[in-house]
Amino acid sequence: MQRRDFLKTMVVTGAAVTAAGMGVGPVVKRGWGARKKEDIGQCKSVKVTCVSETAWFDSPRMLADIKETGGAMVSSYAHPWTQENIGGYCALVEVEQLDGSKHTILMDTCWRQDWADYVFQKSGVDTLLDKKKIDLMVVTHEHHDHYWGIKSTLKRYQNIPLVIPNTFYPEGKLLLAGKYKNDIAKVDNDIPHTGPLTQLGPDQLMKVYPGVAIKMYDLPIMNRVRGEMNLFFNVRDKGLVTVTGCCHMGILNMLYWADRNIEGAKPYGCYGGLHIAAFENWDPKFDDIIKGVKKMGLEKIACNHCTGWVWATKARQEGLPIVLGTQKYKEYKKIPTTGPGAKDNVYLRNGDAIVFG
Repeated sequence: MQRRDFLKTMVVTGAAVTAAGMGVGPVVKRGWGARKKEDIGQCKSVKVTCVSETAWFDSPRMLADIKETGGAMVSSYAHPWTQENIGGYCALVEVEQLDGSKHTILMDTCWRQDWADYVFQKSGVDTLLDKKKIDLMVVTHEHHDHYWGIKSTLKRYQNIPLVIPNTFYPEGKLLLAGKYKNDIAKVDNDIPHTGPLTQLGPDQLMKVYPGVAIKMYDLPIMNRVRGEMNLFFNVRDKGLVTVTGCCHMGILNMLYWADRNIEGAKPYGCYGGLHIAAFENWDPKFDDIIKGVKKMGLEKIACNHCTGWVWATKARQEGLPIVLGTQKYKEYKKIPTTGPGAKDNVYLRNGDAIVFG
């Protein structure tokens, strides 16, 4: 799809785009459209460490940046972002197999390079990259806060095996090739990725290791991004765990898709940004998401980033198993304006970790 056609589609289907951009999306009924299910095997456990969930530190400033340059329809590459407000999103995923062997996956790579360097050092990701101890990197989608810090990864591990959606725009591909510099948006990279590259399409379920798979959803997202992926883990004796970047496809759609397409997909846990109330706004439909998620029977929900503090707080009050974070994030040199001072920390924040299994 050409850029002009993509933008035209966004204008025509504005309501649907807004829903998808806020993590809701058109809900597909459970069990409908069933086809032969995929067996992705099983793993023993999954540990997720929050390297950084603070893509930005002040939501009003981030929202103002978007509005001042034409709004959410404008490409990320065209916004003069307020540099002191940006950080990035990244998670380290460690999978233990049934035989005791382990695999390490880096999901996303932050936004601002100096912040990526800082949180990599805080979490030990820098050493893992230097020693080539990360088996795979997954860039969930092309958004700035998940992808633009790519140089911080490549300067340590240039030929890291990498999976991206097959819907990246020319700018994103040039950035990965080490041939892009943008003085307006303040993004650049001169270190080309030289390792194995998989560009995953929406009709594929990529089985990575036993009990581990990657799914890509082709949908338009704000700031002219298209397509997002998530990770699925089938944990023995527990059920299915989802690990997401932003979940623009919607948490219910993601779980319903798994129910229809993955053998034995009993919902168990979830980690990541859920993009429901990303700028701390509230909409009545968010109550419906709480009701829908409750019906899925998840036992652990570890949310952060773009989920919306307001949604996570209410979801916990309504009985959803929201895993509380620690105060470790306050040790970082910069902290978000949302949350500090609240009675309960409803996010897993920078430095926190969770084990499923």
